[in-house]
Amino acid sequence: MRKVRKRLGDILIEAGVLNKDQLEKALSVQKSTGERLGKALINLGFLTEEQIVQALETQLGVRRISLAGTTISREVAATIPLSLAERYQIIPVKKEGKKLTLAMVDPTNFFAIDDVAMLTGLEVEPVIAAEKEILQAISQSFTIKDVVEKAVTKLRPEEAAAGGGEIATADDAPVINIVNSIISQAIKEQASDIHIEPQEKDVRVRFRIDGILRDMLTFPRYAHASFVSRIKIMSAMDIAEKRLPQDGRITVQEQGREVDIRVSTLPTIQGEKVVLRLLDRRAVILDINMLGFAPDNLERYRRLFTQSHGMILVTGPTGSGKTTTLYSTLAELNSPAKNIITVEDPVEYRLEGINQVQVNVKAGLNFANGLRSLLRQDPNIIMVGEIRDAETADIAIRAALTGHLVLSTVHTNDAAGAVIRLIDMGIEPFLVASSVLGVMAQRLVRRICPDCRTEFVPAPDSPERLFLGVAPDAPVRLFRGEGCSRCGRTGYRGRMAIHEVMPISGTLREAINRRASSDELTAIASREGMRTMREDGLEKARAGLTTVAEVMRVAYSGI
Repeated sequence: MRKVRKRLGDILIEAGVLNKDQLEKALSVQKSTGERLGKALINLGFLTEEQIVQALETQLGVRRISLAGTTISREVAATIPLSLAERYQIIPVKKEGKKLTLAMVDPTNFFAIDDVAMLTGLEVEPVIAAEKEILQAISQSFTIKDVVEKAVTKLRPEEAAAGGGEIATADDAPVINIVNSIISQAIKEQASDIHIEPQEKDVRVRFRIDGILRDMLTFPRYAHASFVSRIKIMSAMDIAEKRLPQDGRITVQEQGREVDIRVSTLPTIQGEKVVLRLLDRRAVILDINMLGFAPDNLERYRRLFTQSHGMILVTGPTGSGKTTTLYSTLAELNSPAKNIITVEDPVEYRLEGINQVQVNVKAGLNFANGLRSLLRQDPNIIMVGEIRDAETADIAIRAALTGHLVLSTVHTNDAAGAVIRLIDMGIEPFLVASSVLGVMAQRLVRRICPDCRTEFVPAPDSPERLFLGVAPDAPVRLFRGEGCSRCGRTGYRGRMAIHEVMPISGTLREAINRRASSDELTAIASREGMRTMREDGLEKARAGLTTVAEVMRVAYSGI
């Protein structure tokens, strides 16, 4: 193909889809606008992109590919710089030995082919792809750092960097591009939160992925104001208010998915810090069988929530997956024969067939008031997002005693601690003992990446042996992730829960009535077969699902 080197206009005329007058007019437009010839032809209405692609494929014999749904590795994409990919609208899709397959909008652009060949030292095989698909692939394949750094350079002219010029506004294309790129990358990385933090000299962006904050990029301090203003506009906040915290919400479409984003701003001495919490509805698992329960723990928990009345508590720190567990439980309980009502703050995911109430403190609707009102709605099952105070706890317990199944959450370190927490709120021990069916505590641990998981023997003096309680010379084999491109070199990908399920038995009820301590309740439950979170985590580490280090981090230190 490269020996013939036909021009695009000649190829289209030979294919009979373009005449000379149209070509001359398109060339004139191209000269004045600087856009590529194919784009000029499309904008003038002379040809469609499909006609151009078909003509190139037929006349040149160049293979056509579809990039829709194709994942291009960052290592392959990075064989050329982002600037080159955007300038020529090209993207490397595959590298085999000394051959590089290059997707191009215009495979007659021999300057692009020569530049890539010279830069990479590889033999370039051009293939044709649609412009929209190539632009999408560029956005997905290059790192967020590449995209944002390029956009930041356009935020203000060079003279502004030296002290003159105008700072970019929130409506400028580079600002919009930066915000969109960061959100898109966070969704692609399956991050739960984005942190934008102004520092003394720059602005730091971090993603929380699998529960751990990771530095993603920094950009100049001068871009911070317009960046924050853009987010405020998107989330319907007051852009003029910078002294008080604000909350807002954004809904974005990303690759056919609707993602809700809760936005929070906080004034700091360096400027406004912004946190965006991403709620991807499609990413939520509402199948209780997929939440990482050990078979015996799932059986214990299922026996609790299939009872007709009483209270079930799920406990753990913020971000431990309590809401997902409760939603999965409601999904299993949901049926046309049951009236299920929830009161939440906020309603994170909408559940079909379940009546969900959003707390509105400003309007006077808190958990206690909402719970009182929904009890007049003839419910079978009630879910209270969180028991935060004695009033809510008292109403929930009395609802459980009067024929309703009540599910809720509290913030404690373990299952026994939830019982003590209710008593500390002022609930009489006999009411707790007679209403609570059981408590489940949980934490989230990171899964070992399946693509780089390896087996190893821990050293005789390793923390793993100490935590396991294994002698230095005892045979033991564990697993860990070596780190690869699929897991961001961390060795982990995805998370799973470790659990502690404590049904309230007769013995435990007696202990609660005499105000036994948390340690005593845990000891009784363990004798009755309860597996602690630490024990559940270590079982999963031995099975190669997570690491002992991860269980130590979560179940031992309580982080």
